[in-house]
Amino acid sequence: MRSLLAYGAAAGLLIAALRFVDYRFLVLEHSVAIYGGIIAALFAAVGIWFGLSITKAKVVVKEVAVPAGPFVFNQAKAAELTLTPREIEILGLIAEGLSNKEMAERLFVSENTIKTHCSRVFDKLGAGRRTQAVQIGKQFGLIP
Repeated sequence: MRSLLAYGAAAGLLIAALRFVDYRFLVLEHSVAIYGGIIAALFAAVGIWFGLSITKAKVVVKEVAVPAGPFVFNQAKAAELTLTPREIEILGLIAEGLSNKEMAERLFVSENTIKTHCSRVFDKLGAGRRTQAVQIGKQFGLIP
């Protein structure tokens, strides 16, 4: 019985010694990779913490004036700008976000005709691009 216990203890010590040597070999052989992994994990944790602390959700409430009643077309301003009914219709289609091709299909005209109408609308409103034309059209009461 004693020899069995001595044999078991010796085997246990031998296994522990082998594990220690294996661990030492692993640490010495791959120390750069281990330290690199530890540093990468540290930087990832700091980055996540820093990112969460900087980009906290901020709620911005902006009040927008809404017209009190239904839309009323400003005929006087349209006459002052000498906008034709077709040009007003084109301005409305621009406000809907349609492309030149989509407007041409809807109105059964060519894309070149649409481009001409858009150009005239921009000139009469003093706009340089579509979004500016829509903004001016809304300010003047030409489109809802």
